[in-house]
Amino acid sequence: MTDNVSREPMLDMFIFETLQLLDQLEQSLINSEKESGFESSIDEIFRIMHTIKGSAAMMLFDDISKLAHSIEDLFFYLREEKPENVNSTEIIDIVLNGVDFIKNETVKLENGQEPDGDASDLIKEIRDYLGNLKSINNAGSDSPDSESSHTLEVEKDQKYYISSNKAASTPKSHKYEAVLKFEEQCGMENIRAFSVIHDLKEIADVNYFYPEDVIDGGGKSENSEIIQKDGFRVVFSTDLGLDEVKERLSHTILLKSLDVYVINEDLEDIMGDMPDTRETELKEQKLKMDGKANVLNDSSQASEQNEHSSGRQLSNEKKTGPSADNTASSSKQSVISVNIAKLDKLMDLVGEIVISEAMVTQNPDLEGLQLDNFHKAARQLNKLTNELQDVVMSIRMVPLSMTFQKMNRIVRDMGKKLNKSIELEIIGEETEVDKNIIERISDPLIHLIRNAVDHGLEDPDERVAKGKPPAGKITLEAKNAGGDVWIFVKDDGRGLDREKILKKAREAGLIHKPENELTDKEIYSFIFTPGFSTKENVTEFSGRGVGMDIVSNNISMVGGTIFVDSVPDNGTTISIKLPLTLAIINGMSIKVGKSRYTIPTISIKESFKVKNEAVITDSEGNEMIMVRGEVYPVLRLHKFYKINTEVTNINDGIIVMVESDSRVICIFADELLGEQQVVVKALPKYIKKVKGIGGCTLLGDGSISLILDVAGLVS
Repeated sequence: MTDNVSREPMLDMFIFETLQLLDQLEQSLINSEKESGFESSIDEIFRIMHTIKGSAAMMLFDDISKLAHSIEDLFFYLREEKPENVNSTEIIDIVLNGVDFIKNETVKLENGQEPDGDASDLIKEIRDYLGNLKSINNAGSDSPDSESSHTLEVEKDQKYYISSNKAASTPKSHKYEAVLKFEEQCGMENIRAFSVIHDLKEIADVNYFYPEDVIDGGGKSENSEIIQKDGFRVVFSTDLGLDEVKERLSHTILLKSLDVYVINEDLEDIMGDMPDTRETELKEQKLKMDGKANVLNDSSQASEQNEHSSGRQLSNEKKTGPSADNTASSSKQSVISVNIAKLDKLMDLVGEIVISEAMVTQNPDLEGLQLDNFHKAARQLNKLTNELQDVVMSIRMVPLSMTFQKMNRIVRDMGKKLNKSIELEIIGEETEVDKNIIERISDPLIHLIRNAVDHGLEDPDERVAKGKPPAGKITLEAKNAGGDVWIFVKDDGRGLDREKILKKAREAGLIHKPENELTDKEIYSFIFTPGFSTKENVTEFSGRGVGMDIVSNNISMVGGTIFVDSVPDNGTTISIKLPLTLAIINGMSIKVGKSRYTIPTISIKESFKVKNEAVITDSEGNEMIMVRGEVYPVLRLHKFYKINTEVTNINDGIIVMVESDSRVICIFADELLGEQQVVVKALPKYIKKVKGIGGCTLLGDGSISLILDVAGLVS
C-alpha cells in the first residue's frame, strides 16, 4: 500500500467525498421507500455507487470497491430490465446494510485506522438477491448485453493496475476520443485520470491516453498541470453506443466538462500525433464539418462547445466575448471546500483584531483628550471590523439540512424494529448555525428523536383507540430568532406522564420545595437528571436512565438551553435555544471588587436595583428575593468566589437575573460596566475546571474578564 504521508491529501478527499455521497444515498433510498419505487432516484443511486466504486478502487480499498460494485450491478439490472414484482423495502434494507459497512470503513480511515472489514457476506447476499430477482423475472443472467454479468466475472480477479500499453483484445465496434476537464484546483488530477482509465477498462479497450504516465509516473506535478490546462485525453474502443459512453464518463468525480468524439475509421491513425494539440484540433474540426463526429457535453456545459470544437484553446488566445466556458467556470467555482482548521485560525485572528481594536479605541491614555479625527477613524475601523467579523462568521455557518436529513434513517430503522408507522416532517432545514455547534448537537438530536419514537409515539392500535391516525408524526423544526437559533422536536404521541415523573423525582430525592409550588415545566425538567427514567423495561433504545442528562450537558456546552413542554395524549415539544456562534458573543460586563466578569446576554432576563423589603431569608439561611410575586435565590459573587469588595449592602449593588434550563437565579454584583462583544478564550489547561466559569476574554484596556457559565451557577 502507498505510503500514508504521500497519500494523505488523496485520503482526505476520498473520505470527504465518500461520506457526502453516502448521506445523499441514504436520503435517496429513504425517499424511494416513501414513493414505493426507484423510478425517480435510480439514476442518482446508480451514479453514487459508481462513483464510490471508482474512487475506492483508485485508493486500493478492495472491499469497499467490490461492495459498491455489487450494489451498482443490482441497480444496473433494475434500471435496464425494469423487473416487475420488486420489493423496494427488501432492496433498501440490503443496500442500507452496505451503506453502513462503507460508512464504518470510511470512519476507520478518518480515525487513522485500517479499513479491515470483510464485505464478502454482504456481497454474497446482494448477488444472491440479484440472481433470485433475475430468475423470478425470467431475465436470465447470460444476456450478451448485460453489463452486470460481465462486471461480476471481472470482479473476481479484479486488479487495480492498468498497463499503459495499448490493449490487445477482441476488436470493438466503435472507437471514441474523450476529453475530460476537471474542476479548477480540485487537486490530484493525475490520480483522477488514472481512475478514468481504470473505469474504462471494464467496458472498453483503452488504446491511448495523454499524458501517458499518469499511472507509472502518476505523482509528477507536470502531469497535473497538463491535465489542468488541456484536459485528460483518452482514445478507446468499445461496443457501447455514444450515449452509454457519455453516461459512463459523466460520473467522474469533480468533472467540469466532457467531450466525446466518434473517430472515423477512414482517417489516418492519430496515435502518433496525439500530443500535437493543433493537429488534433484540425482533425476534430474536419470531423465536425463532415458531420462524422458527435460532440457530447456534460449537462452543466451544454453550450460550452458552440464556438470551439474541443474547448482546448491556447492560454494566450484572445476571445471576443464572454464564452459559455467562462460562465460555467465561474458558476462552478462559486463554492469551494476549505479545511475547518483554516476557518478556526481565521476566526481566531478576527477575534484578536476585535480585541486589538478595543485596546486602541478604549486606551486609558486617550481619556480627556479632544481627538475628533481619531474618533472618526475609530468609528470607521469599528465598522470595518464588524463587517469582517460578520463575513467570517457567515463563512463558518452551515445549514442544518444534513444533520436533519440523517434523522430520516433513524426514524425508519426504529419504526421497523418497533412496528410503528412514523412520518418525519422537517421544517426550516436551511437554517444556518456555526460549524462547531452543528458537530455538537448532532448526538443530542439523535437521542431526542429516538426518545420521541420509543417513549412518545404509541403503537398503531393504541393510537387508533384514542382516535388518532395509526401513523405517528414527528416534526423537526429550526428557525432564527434574533441572534439565536431555535430547534424544536415535536411528536403527537402520549405526552409526558406528570405524576409518574413526580413520583420518580420524589423517590430520587430531587424535590426541594413543596410539590404544589412546582410548575409543569419544573417537573418535566427532572427528566434531564442523571439516571432518571420512567421506562419500566430496559430496551435497546431506552430505559437505562442515561441520555437526557447528556443531551442537556451537550446543549449547555455550546451555550444553549433546553425546555420541555407536554400535553397528555397530545404530544411533547422539546425546544432548544442555541447561539449562532461560539467564538464571539455579546456579553454584559460586571464588576465585583477589582475583578470583572462577563455574563452572556443570551442568559440575562433583566437587571435592577432592589429594596430591603424585597429580600427574604428562607429556613436554611439562603438569601432570596421576591420579584413580582416570584421568589428567586440570590448568588453573591463576592462570597461565592471570596472576593474583597466594599459593596456588600444589597441596596448599593446591582442584581442581574439570569436563566438556564427554566431555572432562574439573581446574581449580585457591585456595578454594571456595559455591554460589548467579547472573544471567548478557553481557560489554560493548567487551570482545573472552576465551577461557574466558562472561559475568559481580554478587554479593551488589556485586563482579563472571566466569562460566567450560567448553567453551572444555576445548578
